[in-house]
Amino acid sequence: MRERMEGDIAAHAGGGRAVVIGAGLGGLAAAMRLGAKGWRVTVIDRLDRPGGRGSSVTQNGHRFDLGPTIVTVPQVFRELWAACGRDFDSEVDLRPLDPFYEIRWPDGSNFRVRQSTEAMRAEVARLSPGDLKGYDRFLKDAEARYVFGFEDLGRRPMNELWELIKVLPRFAWLRADRSVYAHAARRVKDERLRMALSFHPLFIGGDPFHVTSMYILVSHLEKEFGVHYAVGGVQAIADAMARVIADQGGTLRLGEEADEILVKDGRAAGLRSARGEILAADLVISNADAGHTYSRLLRNRPKRRWSDAKLDRRTWSAGLFVWYFGTKGTKGLWPELGHHTILNGPRYRGLVEDIFLKGRLAEDMSLYIHRPSVTDPTVAPEGDDTFYALSVVPHLGFDDPVDWAAQAEPYRQAMEKVLEEQVMPGFTARLSASHILTPADFRSRYLSPHGCGFSIEPRILQSAWFRPHNVSEELPGLYLVGAGTHPGAGLPGVVSSAEVLGKLVPDAPAMAAPLPQAAE
Repeated sequence: MRERMEGDIAAHAGGGRAVVIGAGLGGLAAAMRLGAKGWRVTVIDRLDRPGGRGSSVTQNGHRFDLGPTIVTVPQVFRELWAACGRDFDSEVDLRPLDPFYEIRWPDGSNFRVRQSTEAMRAEVARLSPGDLKGYDRFLKDAEARYVFGFEDLGRRPMNELWELIKVLPRFAWLRADRSVYAHAARRVKDERLRMALSFHPLFIGGDPFHVTSMYILVSHLEKEFGVHYAVGGVQAIADAMARVIADQGGTLRLGEEADEILVKDGRAAGLRSARGEILAADLVISNADAGHTYSRLLRNRPKRRWSDAKLDRRTWSAGLFVWYFGTKGTKGLWPELGHHTILNGPRYRGLVEDIFLKGRLAEDMSLYIHRPSVTDPTVAPEGDDTFYALSVVPHLGFDDPVDWAAQAEPYRQAMEKVLEEQVMPGFTARLSASHILTPADFRSRYLSPHGCGFSIEPRILQSAWFRPHNVSEELPGLYLVGAGTHPGAGLPGVVSSAEVLGKLVPDAPAMAAPLPQAAE
């Protein structure tokens, strides 16, 4: 069998060919970077359209954007397009939002997050005037961590141990060992404001009480670059990326799953698809979850660092329960419910502990409500609205995981009750579409370990050099991009992982022949 496999690879050999596993934003960005360097690229993905977790489904005229809803640091996209000789803003309609989102608490108070420093200081003064000086210090802290953590570390390779050693003093100076919440608590006293300045790791499945304080950089990048929405959703960005890849001569093969990364002469040499076809390549780039890459796609190769046992000992990000729904004839109703709303439940620390430490599905919940139809008319039929409500929940890796086959509908009903009573009275009578994703769906649709939402959690000893490297330490010729590798999850992170890849991979050798196509 091995001799036949290596013979098939050799029959298709030739310089300058790369195969990318996964058409998420990281995989698509990697394909664009490689295409710009002259590589002939094929992207393979098991879903029926590009985008991965940023893809969409449509039901009764409502487009449900399944994953990310906001674009921060848009220059990472502009620089990606520029590297391909193109203009991002001429291909994607990106709209700034103001306010970015509104945070609401059970006591009726609220906090609107905006780009203007003056407006934000006014919000802080309204909520907790005694914390204004502390907030100013927090913003300076966030900027320092942005410059170091994102612009420096986040945009260069971190696969060499020396790269970690030489920045350890800076990590220590910035107290990277402190959690996001602990840092916020040192600057402000009001518990509501502490929550507003520390919840951002939840956007990438991280525990604010344990994720490294380097992630307070999000407060700076939001203020500095704004929060944006792409008309057509993140799906529109993925579709635009796919067009760039096609124009570069690359190929996107949807509805096909990668089954195993193949090895020849000690190097990655392509992949075998689930249908048994072999795609030979000089480089293999995996945008699949790092855990899936090492445990499944390299299952027949011994691993030194990322063995199954070591992966099991990692701390994984939380799961997500997302209810997507449409409402009929509601345009203009609930005028205070904007594009993004964060609805806090009665607990913060206790709820986070239930999710991340105990693995328990709590009776109370905090919700992230997305209403894109206030910005994007393409997302719903005229006069209607499209929503999603997201609750962070435990992943499936605990000893007694949530049985979502039994719990999905009761949990959706509990979510419906919260929405009906607190923000959208009367909406249940106007429902016109409904779709649910649970951690079990994340496991089956995205092959996500434990059904988690964002791969390995970004704790201090699971970040930078400690994270799975962009150039695999297990197999020469294999590279990783996406949420599970450096620099981490979130749109800026996964797009930057492809930028790091571009610095690790040289320009392509001589012109390559097209990769073999699937049999008719």
